[in-house]
Amino acid sequence: MTKNFIFIALFLLAASFVFAGGLLTNTNQSIHFLRNPARDASTQIDAVYTNPAGLVFLSDGFHISLNNQSAFQTRTIPSTFAPFASNGESATKLYTADTKALIVPSLHAAYKKDRYVFSAAFGVEGGGGVATFKQGLPSLEAPVSLIPSALTAKGVKTSTYSLDQYMEGKQYIFGLQLNGSYKITEHISGAVGLRVNIVSNTYKGHLTNIMINPVHPSLNPLGTMMSASTFFGNASKASTAAANSLNPIVAGGYGSATFNQLVAAGKLTQNQVNQLSAGLGTNVSTMKVSDVQTLYNGASVSYQQKSDATADKYLDSKQSGMGFTPIFSLDYNSDRLNAAVKYEMKSSITLTNKTTVDDTGLYAGGATTPSDIPAYLAVGAEYKLTESWKLSGGYHHFFDSDAKMAKDKQQYINGGINEYLLGTEFEISKMFLLSAGGQITRTGVTDDYQTDMSFSLNSYSIGFGGAVNLTSDLRLNVAYFFTNYSDWTKASANYNGTTVAGTDVYARTNKVFGIGLDYKF
Repeated sequence: MTKNFIFIALFLLAASFVFAGGLLTNTNQSIHFLRNPARDASTQIDAVYTNPAGLVFLSDGFHISLNNQSAFQTRTIPSTFAPFASNGESATKLYTADTKALIVPSLHAAYKKDRYVFSAAFGVEGGGGVATFKQGLPSLEAPVSLIPSALTAKGVKTSTYSLDQYMEGKQYIFGLQLNGSYKITEHISGAVGLRVNIVSNTYKGHLTNIMINPVHPSLNPLGTMMSASTFFGNASKASTAAANSLNPIVAGGYGSATFNQLVAAGKLTQNQVNQLSAGLGTNVSTMKVSDVQTLYNGASVSYQQKSDATADKYLDSKQSGMGFTPIFSLDYNSDRLNAAVKYEMKSSITLTNKTTVDDTGLYAGGATTPSDIPAYLAVGAEYKLTESWKLSGGYHHFFDSDAKMAKDKQQYINGGINEYLLGTEFEISKMFLLSAGGQITRTGVTDDYQTDMSFSLNSYSIGFGGAVNLTSDLRLNVAYFFTNYSDWTKASANYNGTTVAGTDVYARTNKVFGIGLDYKF
């Protein structure tokens, strides 16, 4: 056991609490998206984010959209690992986490004059939630669960363990975007923009009160539950004492003698030899004194390392960083058809730690971690079947494998995420509008990418809702959006680095409610 083995999963706590979009990108930037995700060719105010070139088809004047989304996610990980059953429970344990964000705001604003549009947007471009693992994680518990069998194998009968673990992670990527749009011809327009991305992550957790019940004649004769760190610490001291007890014999010139020879010479009693054998779990009678002393000194170091590894550990760290995303878009508009393409370049971001407590050795204050936002391509079209009914479709690709991640996790992504979108919108009257749509997401990650702290799943999403024109200039938008994820089963012969086989099943649910107002003047 190394010092930080039981907290190794904390390094991956930069998990993406994404509601819709890529690994680090939220595409659900308005209520318009929630009630119809296929917005890539929008010519309404939400186009500030989805299709800046399409803003030239707004009416002249100021346009503004205020939105809030309330998102709720659950993460469920049934984990099967034989050592979990060492305390009499099932080998399969269930770990759950809730992620919720009651307030995820966004603001879009645009001013159009003739062929020109200047626009701005603010939103949560990535993350936006708090993930709380009240029961901890399998990657944290797995190494602890090995302690009973490891001690039993060394002759110290141990049958159970317990621990107290808690994890909480927050991730927010705030984005401020500015665009300039221009109507090049009667049918073609273009736009360029820049988004400033500000990253703020917070990680808190603890792994404490690791308890075991070793039956040891001198350190714990009754086999009661006791602190693992205390047991290993006492074992280290006992090993040091045993090694030191041999100093007079070595100093007397008998270091190369065997214990049988020393008993025969009356230098030691058989009972003393038996005690030394019991301490190492092997018969030392035919071994040299100097060799046994070396073994005891090594055992002392090893037990102290185990004591340190099982001591209470806490983490309280923040990460921050900034990056810039250049944005380019084109739009083609005819009588019934509007088509658009948008490309967002990669944003290179380096996160810097600001750490209050770090007993893991993984979040040193001032240390840096890469966390790029990948390039993103969106293509979409809208077609008016009638004056009151239109269809829309879109395609997204996130170039995740080209974005630098912590521990080079991007190497475990085959290209990136692909999304396919389809939607429809119908005006019931001048006052009421209904819309609905769906999104299919196909992740590009491989088995090696998936961990209990950061996993990506194939999914489909459905959103629906409507709009009410409260006045000729004021519109109310409401929507509901949910995602159904496909479970991912990851079996490993070396479960979380334990060299023992185990299996995790990653599952997730997602629901988002939204309400917003559009106003023009």
